[in-house]
Amino acid sequence: MRLSKNFTLNELTKSQTALRMGIDNSPTPEDLHNLSNLCDNILQPVREHFGKPVTISSGYRSVKLCLAIGSSQNSQHAKGEAADFEVIGVDNKTVAEWIRDNLQFDQLILEFYNDDDPNSGWIHCSYSERHRKSVLKYDGKNYTNGF
Repeated sequence: MRLSKNFTLNELTKSQTALRMGIDNSPTPEDLHNLSNLCDNILQPVREHFGKPVTISSGYRSVKLCLAIGSSQNSQHAKGEAADFEVIGVDNKTVAEWIRDNLQFDQLILEFYNDDDPNSGWIHCSYSERHRKSVLKYDGKNYTNGF
């Protein structure tokens, strides 16, 4: 099932942990609606702007899957509102800055990024009705505002 021109439900719900542990990672209709909004408003514009594949490392995670991996059951991933991703061949900070400057979003986190290694880390971005435009950097221990 296509969520947008370049993104499928399968790539936004795939999880090796869910497969290994026998966890159902199927989104509810509301979660599916949120995933479509995430693709339409964040992932597809990123794909079109950079003209390169967007690799999703984590998209939708059911509450049971969130708990299994040590995440919060209140995570935006559990609502279909968030994805962790990279753009092949583009510095993660460059992508995050473009999102910050050009898209409506709820939360944008540059995670585990090292300025000396443009391939380090990944981008976490969420889309919801709130549009808080929260911009953070996470180093594995602390969150800081901006990047």
